Amino acid sequence: MEFTHGPLAGVRIIEFGSTGQVPLAGMLLADMGCDVIRIRRSAPDGSAVAPSLFRGRSELSLDLSDPAAREQVFALITLADGLMEGFRPGTMEELELDPARCINAHPGLVYGRAGGWGLDGPLSGRGGNDINHLAISGALHAIGTEDTPVPPLNLVGECGSALYLALGMVAGILSSQATGRGQVIDAAQVDGSASMMTLHYALHAGGRWHDRRAANLVDGGAPFYRCYACADGRHVAVGALEPVHFRALCEGLEIAPDRFKQFDRSCWPDMESAFAEAFSARPREGWAERFADLDACVSPVLSLAEAPHHPHNMARGLFGSPLGMLQPMPAPRFSGSPAQAVAQQPEDVETILSRWQ
Repeated sequence: MEFTHGPLAGVRIIEFGSTGQVPLAGMLLADMGCDVIRIRRSAPDGSAVAPSLFRGRSELSLDLSDPAAREQVFALITLADGLMEGFRPGTMEELELDPARCINAHPGLVYGRAGGWGLDGPLSGRGGNDINHLAISGALHAIGTEDTPVPPLNLVGECGSALYLALGMVAGILSSQATGRGQVIDAAQVDGSASMMTLHYALHAGGRWHDRRAANLVDGGAPFYRCYACADGRHVAVGALEPVHFRALCEGLEIAPDRFKQFDRSCWPDMESAFAEAFSARPREGWAERFADLDACVSPVLSLAEAPHHPHNMARGLFGSPLGMLQPMPAPRFSGSPAQAVAQQPEDVETILSRWQ
């Protein structure tokens, strides 16, 4: 494979095939040009279910319980900039591929460890999934209806923490290039979840965030920042936080702008009832047409099947099928060194060593 695209072209990463944050972090780094070698078992894994998540890598099938295979891995490690793994705690130590051995073999190596609870603390080593890490970070308590928390898919814990893993790898590699010293990156889902709640913790500390669901400006508590059902059972999203957008919202709904004081919480129940009644009178597309020329921050809630065909998404090329399957295209966008989505490709150790040396 040729790795000449993107702002990270020339950076070499070893990704040990695992679940959690690692596959998405590997995809992001590969999209941006990293030469990512994914080491996996020969048995079927997630790449058979979600191939677009595993795009952009070279793949090696190795039995890491075989000492000869581990020797091949160490040959790659001595030439790599970084390594990522997301196995259960102790797995890499059992395989004799732990940070101490790997960094001893290559002092400049950045060793990324992804997990749920992190490398220390009372829960380190315990089982857990995205919802559990969100629960103790405080994030899950803040998301959902007034009656119950609602898991936000795996976007906040697993996917969000993949961004921290990828950022940590890039930052660690920059530091290694400057100092010659590698280090271990501890990218825990519970850490990433808490970090993404920084704004809300700050608002809470300042008395500006009610510590309950559906009671704040951006958690569905405000009638002008939530979703409404339309006549056809589909929904629109309303994000009219600013007064100018609130006035445009009222205009579109044919409600007098001075009927409600936007930020007077005492009138929010009546405001919500009025908005809900108005939106229930037309189908979703009728409201999309109505608000097309009004800057009211009203958008149709599109399904996964619909979103790729929205005119804005089509104009930006937000989705594409470069690998034969419709998928989101790389983000963010770089003006001088564009990222690319390329297919994964099996390779052998000798070919990769020849390319890296």
